Amino acid sequence: MNEKVERFFKSIEGKKVTFCGIGTSNLPLIELFSNKGAVVSACDKKSYDELGDNAVKAEKAGAKLILGKDYLKNLDTDILFRSPGTPFYKEELEDLKKKGVVVTSEMEVFFDLCPCKIIAVTGSDGKTTTTTIISELLKAEGFNVHLGGNIGKPLLPEIENIDCNDFAVVELSSFQLISMRKSPDIAVVTNLAPNHLDIHKDMQEYVDSKRNIVLHQNAFSKAVLNLDNEISDSFEKDVRGQLVKFSRRNKVSNGAYLKNDEIVYNDYGKITRVINIKDIKIPGMHNVENYLAAVSAVWGLVSAENICKVAKSFSGVAHRAEFVRELKGVKYYNDSIASSPTRTALGTLSLYDEKIIIIAGGYDKHIPYEPLGPVICNKVKTLILLGDTAEKIKNAVINSDNYSENNPEIIMVNNMEEAVDVAYNCAKEGDIVSLSPASASFGLYRNFEERGNHFKELVNKL
Repeated sequence: MNEKVERFFKSIEGKKVTFCGIGTSNLPLIELFSNKGAVVSACDKKSYDELGDNAVKAEKAGAKLILGKDYLKNLDTDILFRSPGTPFYKEELEDLKKKGVVVTSEMEVFFDLCPCKIIAVTGSDGKTTTTTIISELLKAEGFNVHLGGNIGKPLLPEIENIDCNDFAVVELSSFQLISMRKSPDIAVVTNLAPNHLDIHKDMQEYVDSKRNIVLHQNAFSKAVLNLDNEISDSFEKDVRGQLVKFSRRNKVSNGAYLKNDEIVYNDYGKITRVINIKDIKIPGMHNVENYLAAVSAVWGLVSAENICKVAKSFSGVAHRAEFVRELKGVKYYNDSIASSPTRTALGTLSLYDEKIIIIAGGYDKHIPYEPLGPVICNKVKTLILLGDTAEKIKNAVINSDNYSENNPEIIMVNNMEEAVDVAYNCAKEGDIVSLSPASASFGLYRNFEERGNHFKELVNKL
């Protein structure tokens, strides 16, 4: 174990450590800190019954539970680990800091202690797939890779087994980045568009949170920015180390770009052909962008041959344009990850030449839906809507210049069961049905995975 890690765990012996949120990702942390001699508690606004198995597992791992609406009030603790879903500027957290409580997060501590190089990815769309591609590329080259972060797996429990020659590849959300004062060795920004405005006080706070991924880099670091995205590209002024850009539309002087149907890399004038996009196994131009970002991140670490090998074989991440089944000549796809309008527009609605049937709607993150309307009119023949954003999406469609009556047909439903039923009855041989919500899952589901799994379960029962 490296000395810094050893000192840290020694320092928390006997300390009162509280974890905010009793979700799956916090359970390994509760167990780790209990085993290291901390006095562990875990707090959550949900009740014991609402938490289900997680409450039982947290207690078994050694945590005292603090539950209910006042879960953050009058906490007796030395250190509080904020979960990504807890707003950084929450009044109760500010009060705790004023009392001398250390308010931190798993990723902040991991970044402080990690002995190996860290590659981190953020963005509004595409970050999970890009993060996973990067990890697959490094593994193909023979590196030992630790994949985690917002992708669903905490990395701090692995810290004692990480070698200085390994790579940590992490996905970072704006909620994680908002409090970060350390940036990764290689930072990747896929794109930025309005998102999570239900939690962030405004768009500027959201953008500034994302900016932290490059803001604290040093001169030996690398920043990979999307030239085609205005906000991502604007981070150039904050880059301290090597600047790399990727683009679908323009040639770049240092980075990966699309030339006709090929991904090529320009290494300050030395051009290398990498792969024809027709050979990339996962479909869609948004995935071409994900490869452009990933190739730019690992260039110099991974050979072009291994990049080709991975691109031809990697079949993607679950809930991202995931094929579910074909029934009576109708193909069903699960794109539950599409939790924003841009994700639906650039993802599912860019994949198919013919007009499709989509199921959309969910929790309202207070982001604009107007730009999605015209795309739906062009690409959708039947639009099935549910959840809080159903009316917003409907209005965006019927107010589009290219909308005509019943083009697309719009059907409002109450839940996923009704949505799948309606899709099944509407679909004819040769049709494509896709879940692509353009909205978050909360309110109806705990997360996009639960939503996608429910959709797949219903489709497989048809």
